Amino acid sequence: MVKAIQIGLGHWGFSWSKEVIPKVPTIEMVGYVDTSLDATARVQTELGIDPKLCFASLDEAAKHTDAVLAICTLRTEAHYPVVKRCLELGYNVIVEKPFTTTIAQGKELVALAKAQGKVLMVSQNYRHQPAPITAAELIAKTTFGAMNMVSIDFRRHGPSQGYRYWDMPDPLLADMSIHHFDLMRYVLNDEPVRLSCRTWNPPGSPFHFHPSGAALIEFSKGTMVSYRASWMNSGPVTPWAGEWVMDAAEGQIHWTSRDHFREKSGPDIVTLQKLDEKPTPLKLDAVKFPDRTGTLNAIASVIETGKVPVGFSSGEDNLGSLALVQTSILSASRGGDWTEISEVLG
Repeated sequence: MVKAIQIGLGHWGFSWSKEVIPKVPTIEMVGYVDTSLDATARVQTELGIDPKLCFASLDEAAKHTDAVLAICTLRTEAHYPVVKRCLELGYNVIVEKPFTTTIAQGKELVALAKAQGKVLMVSQNYRHQPAPITAAELIAKTTFGAMNMVSIDFRRHGPSQGYRYWDMPDPLLADMSIHHFDLMRYVLNDEPVRLSCRTWNPPGSPFHFHPSGAALIEFSKGTMVSYRASWMNSGPVTPWAGEWVMDAAEGQIHWTSRDHFREKSGPDIVTLQKLDEKPTPLKLDAVKFPDRTGTLNAIASVIETGKVPVGFSSGEDNLGSLALVQTSILSASRGGDWTEISEVLG
């Protein structure tokens, strides 16, 4: 068993407490931390958590528990100071995305984790689904030869779908596209080199900042990714991972993932279409620990065994996904100018 504490019990943190942590049998919770008395009271009353396991500060929890893992589920701006303190206290850490608000902060935390000999993981939960796992395996096997072009579409209409973060800076690129950017790197097993990005805010939009964008991203092996996404699209809703068409020399791989919306859900889908032939759907194996349970189970396994699995989203690995976010924002601020990833990543 991996003994853990959770820091951050707000709206999303409570979701972790209720829906994620109980489903990972190797996790033993020994503490819950939040400065809000209402938040700690909620886990006590709604989840039956012993009040003795609830603490108002991280340092207090550290004194009274023997946890080895910190599950950090706070607002983004709190990630850096809290994760840093967790590492200083000797915890292994899993933190929600986005990892940090700057590359410099991320690099500092990665270096600190290495110095402390601890595991630092970012919960990129979209990796832990049948379709992207299968797509990554197909690309690794060069199923249809060299990859040429990838097209990704993500469509949602925030005003009619319960979206509420109208004043969030970069609601598309920083909050949503981080998932798609991370999947690009994971599935292609490649790193981006440069990109051109434009964002905009449609007339009548309740968003204070740009909810729509388009980008062309060049990867080191020559693959070009065309990415279109919006929180203000009135067309058919896509699955959360978007709709992917991956074009290679001898055929295409079509896939979608995380298809749930308003109490309706559908399976992940992967379809192969060899050049000049009809599309063939693949039967996908179920994932034992999907989505967020997959990320939590992954770090628990690494702590227990010391073995890092393929596709593990370490803090160091996630710097590449964070760099894609920051570079796309920078390019958009320049009116879509081609911008090198190295300018941001260093």
